[in-house]
Amino acid sequence: MAAKSPRKKAATTTTATRRPRRKKAEPASKGLSAAEVASEAATPPVELVQGIQEDGGQVLSVYRDPLGAHTVVFAALPIDKVEPTPYQRDVSEPHVKRLASAMERLDRFLDPIIAIRKEGRYWTPNGNHRLQASKLLGGKSIMALVLPEEDVAYQILALNTEKAHNLKERSLEVIRMHRGLTGARAGRESEFAHLFEEPAFLTLGAAYEKRPRFSGGAYHPFIKRAESFLDQPLAEALRVREARADKLLELDDAVATVVDALKTRGLQSPYLKNFVVARINFLRFKKDGPVEFDPTVARMISSARKFNLDKVNREDLGRMSGPLLAEDSE
Repeated sequence: MAAKSPRKKAATTTTATRRPRRKKAEPASKGLSAAEVASEAATPPVELVQGIQEDGGQVLSVYRDPLGAHTVVFAALPIDKVEPTPYQRDVSEPHVKRLASAMERLDRFLDPIIAIRKEGRYWTPNGNHRLQASKLLGGKSIMALVLPEEDVAYQILALNTEKAHNLKERSLEVIRMHRGLTGARAGRESEFAHLFEEPAFLTLGAAYEKRPRFSGGAYHPFIKRAESFLDQPLAEALRVREARADKLLELDDAVATVVDALKTRGLQSPYLKNFVVARINFLRFKKDGPVEFDPTVARMISSARKFNLDKVNREDLGRMSGPLLAEDSE
């Protein structure tokens, strides 16, 4: 027992070193004062202001944001010239309808969207549900915080907070962003890590594109360990992501075969796939050291194809996922 303590303590220390806690900022110690936000130091971006006016919009004010002192143009934009970035998740129709109903009851639009001017159009990385709700109500214009920096259009995951993302939505947004950047930018995938947030999203997103009903959540834990951002040009990295998605779907097919066999034996539970993936995930016994994607998935595919159904009982499944469905507990 005594021999284990130093290792645990060392591991805890390492984790703490990697993830330092954010220090609480002193009150009123950062950013601009109210007067500085509205001061003449907020130099109007002439080209952007002229562009908004030429597009039929109206600039209401120019100011500096209070945190980073970046220039922001507050404007009313023609609603028919505003659209979501091409990389975003699909809108939730129920969410749009609920939002439209709330706006209609209030008879007000109080939450400006964020927009970036792009060739006479306006992309919004944050505000698509508000945009669609306004269009549903027949609006003519929409209030927007128009930013001069086009790169903000790629900050979707950081900015889009009006409806929580699930794993599928996040992954699809990231792979779509990767595709958009591949055609528009030079550079290596690793250079855009701050936009993609997590390398697992790229491979999962490619898999979701190929199979919309893919159960990514069952595989996400081991993919997070096995993935890293690739130090390859975007186009080459995208081909790697496509190939990895194919291997992941091959694994999913093998797991689905095991799940069907277990159901045939009378085991019915919403956690069957997670149970099978956990059983073949050898990484749960490998706490340290590097993990590579291709060998990991290949080994898991092999394990799934050799899965011993006779070693699965109701108690195993119950311990992992809770009670079985009622029809199986008789």
